[in-house]
Amino acid sequence: MTDLTGELAAELLDTAREAARRAGALLREERPADLGVAATKSSPVDVVTEMDLAAEKLITSFLAEHRPDDGILGEEGASRTGSSGVRWIVDPLDGTVNYLYGRLDWAVSVAAELRGETVVGVVAAPARDETHEAVLGGGARRDGRPVRCRPAPPLDQALIATGFNYVHDRRTAQAEVARLLLPRVRDVRRSGSAALDLCDVACGRLDGYYERGTHPWDHAAGALIAREAGALTGGRPGQPEGPELAVAASPGVFRLLQPLLEDLGAWHD
Repeated sequence: MTDLTGELAAELLDTAREAARRAGALLREERPADLGVAATKSSPVDVVTEMDLAAEKLITSFLAEHRPDDGILGEEGASRTGSSGVRWIVDPLDGTVNYLYGRLDWAVSVAAELRGETVVGVVAAPARDETHEAVLGGGARRDGRPVRCRPAPPLDQALIATGFNYVHDRRTAQAEVARLLLPRVRDVRRSGSAALDLCDVACGRLDGYYERGTHPWDHAAGALIAREAGALTGGRPGQPEGPELAVAASPGVFRLLQPLLEDLGAWHD
C-alpha cells in the first residue's frame, strides 16, 4: 500500500476526471468530418489521427498547469520525469480505429501512479456517455454509482473479450489462440478498446478479458477499475499485467482462464 492520503486521492481523482472530460469533449465535439490518418506506428493499419495528438496535448498541458511536479507517460510520445512521486499514464484515444470509422467503442484513459503503484484511474467514454473511475481501496464507479464484476459462471458459460495486435505475425498467433479458446467459453468479443474491455469486466458486461501486446497506457486505469470492482487482474501466472499478457476476470473465471491462456501460448507469438 502506498502512502496515499484521502486528500491526495481526491485531488488526483478530480484532476484525472477533468483531464479526461476535457479530452473527451474535444474528441466528440471537434472531430472533423474528413478525419484522416496522421501517422502509423507498428504497421500501416496501426494508426494515429490528428485528434489523438490534439487530445494528448490537451491532457498534458492541463496536467502541467495543475500538477507541474508530476511525471507523465503518454501513448503518443509525451514523457516527463517528475519529482513528486506521481506519474500520469495517459491514452488520449484508446480505440483510434473505432473513432476513425465513427464507431462508439473509444475512450480517454487517465491513470495516476504514486511511487509506481496505480492509485487513480479514469476511463471516459463520451460516445457511450459514460465515465468509469476508481481510487485504490475505494471501489469502482460508473457515472458515480458503484459497480461490481459479475459472479463467476463456469468457464464454458463465460463471455470473454480479447484484442488483436496490428502486426501480421502477432495477429496470426492471436487468431490461433482465439480459435482454440472459443469452444471452451460462451463466446469471444472484440471491441477494439482495451480500456473499455477492462471497464466492461468491472461493470459485469463481460466475464473476462485477455490480450497480448498491451502497454501501460492501455491498461493502467482500466485494470485498477476492474480490481476495485472485485475482479482479478494479472499477466502470466504469478506476474502483473504487461506486454506479454494482460488478463482480467471475475475471480472464479480468472483462476481458470489464466492457466488456460498459459497452456494455449497466449503470451507468445
